[in-house]
This record gives sequence, structure tokens and C-alpha cells, in this order.
Amino acid sequence: MPVTLKGMTTSAAPLDLVRSEVDRSLRRFLDEQRPFFDDPQFAVLLSTVDDFIAGGKRLRPAFCHWGWRAAGGGDDPAVYRAAASLELLQASALIHDDVMDASDLRRGMPAAHRRFERLHAESGWHGSAEQFGEGAAVLLGNLLLIWSGQMWRTSGVPDEALAAAQPVYDHMRTELMFGQYLDLLEQAKGESTFESALRVALYKSGKYSVEQPLRLGLVLATRGVTPWIDRLCVEYGQKVGIAFQLRDDVLGVFGDPAETGKPAGDDLREGKRTMLIARTLAAATDSQAEVVRTLLGDPKLDGEGVAQLRFVIEETGALAQCEDMIKRYLDDALRSLEHAPIEAEARDALGALAVAATTRRT
Repeated sequence: MPVTLKGMTTSAAPLDLVRSEVDRSLRRFLDEQRPFFDDPQFAVLLSTVDDFIAGGKRLRPAFCHWGWRAAGGGDDPAVYRAAASLELLQASALIHDDVMDASDLRRGMPAAHRRFERLHAESGWHGSAEQFGEGAAVLLGNLLLIWSGQMWRTSGVPDEALAAAQPVYDHMRTELMFGQYLDLLEQAKGESTFESALRVALYKSGKYSVEQPLRLGLVLATRGVTPWIDRLCVEYGQKVGIAFQLRDDVLGVFGDPAETGKPAGDDLREGKRTMLIARTLAAATDSQAEVVRTLLGDPKLDGEGVAQLRFVIEETGALAQCEDMIKRYLDDALRSLEHAPIEAEARDALGALAVAATTRRT
């Protein structure tokens, strides 16, 4: 039976409430940086930052904000700014991710390294346009990683609260790097086990997308970690985070490019070893497994190849199994909210956020 919470809907209202404040905080922070970097040579860097920051669902700041509210925190502009720093961290990760995956598009626009590559080519500069593009994108990602820490530290949150949450913030960023490495490692090794796919889902996205942002908000409000916080972050945060990544894996294969902003089947070209692929190979016949092993990871995979892989994934039941996993993780997460010692408004908001994160189309 699906789990619901009183007053909870699939409305994005809890997300909408946070988004406008996060957008305002990001614009203010970036405007604060511009006077220090007004040399025309930096214009393309700053315009690329603007474009990357303009998009996004703002889920990570939302989980942080509602964690803060769950533990009794009020409507504080400083907390919005602290939470907004997670969007700079996310932008950094996306830029680096696109370089590692050799992706062409992000949110319907050229990926950062492709922009810089085109700038080099159109300007007729010396050397490799591709190498310049990748190098500039790595630097831009590093810049956003630095700025995320700066925005967090200068948020205006009381020093005592910031100090209590700093270890969580640092650990979250470290986990993200280990998760990105795991993603690369599993592609290189070619493993497709349930265990390895779940490990990547947890470390690459699950923890830093939901669990740790939630923990940040809770610790900022309580100024310390208590057993109930850890329990909620695991029983609710980890499970929503895994379901979030599983949904992302499904969209990476079956998503509409007009909505996802990336070419159809991009994860298949990149050879992502997701739960979708692990379950496909576990249930595949010899001929089906041969199709997957032949086509998966082919950077020149065309529409027909994508369609073949999609057909095998559906025919083996892997898509249905992943959808069932998402539902079970979501139901378990919602159930954990029922008796958690948190504010009623935040309980409903976290329930709605969980649904929004795991049923999204982009």
C-alpha cells in the first residue's frame, strides 16, 4: 500500500517557496563577486556561471531549508543563503561530470567545456580547442567549488551553528568526490551488479542530493547531531536520495530530451553502469546480453541503437523493477516521517519534496 501523510500533496509548493529565495541569494552573491573580476577576459567565465546557476530544480537547498524548519528553525534569510551555496556545489559537480562523460549538452545548452571549445575554435587560437575547453571547464568547476564554500561561510548564520554544521558540509563534499570516482571506476571495470549500482547511486547522488543537505539544515537548527537526526537522515534521507538517483537513471535512458535537456539515451552512450543495466543483464537471455554488451558505451550510438537497448531493458523487466524499487524506497521514506520528532509543517513539506524528487520528468 502506498504511504501518504496528512495534508501532503505532490504539489511543488515547498520547493517553490525555497526557489525564489535561493535564486535571490545566488544573484546577490554573484553580484558581490563581479567587481573583483571585471577584466573583460573573465566575461565568458562569469556568463557561463550565470547560465548554469539560472537553471536547476533547487532540490538540495530545499532539503536543507526544510531540515532547518523541521528542527524548529524560523524563516531566516541567512539560512536561505547557506542553503543556496549547495547550488554552486551542484553546478561545480555538473561541469566536471560533463567533462568526464564527454557530454555535449546540459539543460538544453552546450556543456561548459563545449562552450569553451567553440570559443577557442571561433577565435582561431593556438593549440587544441578540445583541450582548452576541458581545461577551462575544470577550472570553472573548481571556481564554483571554492565559491560554494565562501557563500556558506559568509551566509550570516550564527557562528556557533555554522561551526556545528561545518563537519557535515565538509564530509558531504568529500563524499561527492568519492561518488564521482566510483562512477568512473564502475564504467572502467564494466561491473553491473546490484551492489555496485546501488553503491554508486548512494555516493554519487543519494547522499549529497538529499541526506546531507537535510542533515545540514537539521544541525544548523539544533547546533549538534542527535540520534534522532541520524535516524531520520538514514531512514528518510538516504532512501529518498537513492530513489532520486534511480529516477535519474531511468530518465537518462527513457527521458524526453525536450524535458531533460540532454540527448536521448546519453547514459547508454556513456556506458553508465546503473541499476537499470544491472537488472537488465541479470534477467537477460544470452542474445539480449550480447546486444547490451555490444551497444552499451558506444559514443556513436544512434537512435536505432538506443531503441534496441530500450527494448531489451523493457523486455527483461528491468524498467518495471526499477520503478518498483523507486516506489518502495519512497514509501519507506514517507513512513519514516510519520513518527519523526519534527515540526508538522516540515513533515508535510518533506513528504512533498520526496514525491517531487522521485517522480520528476527532468
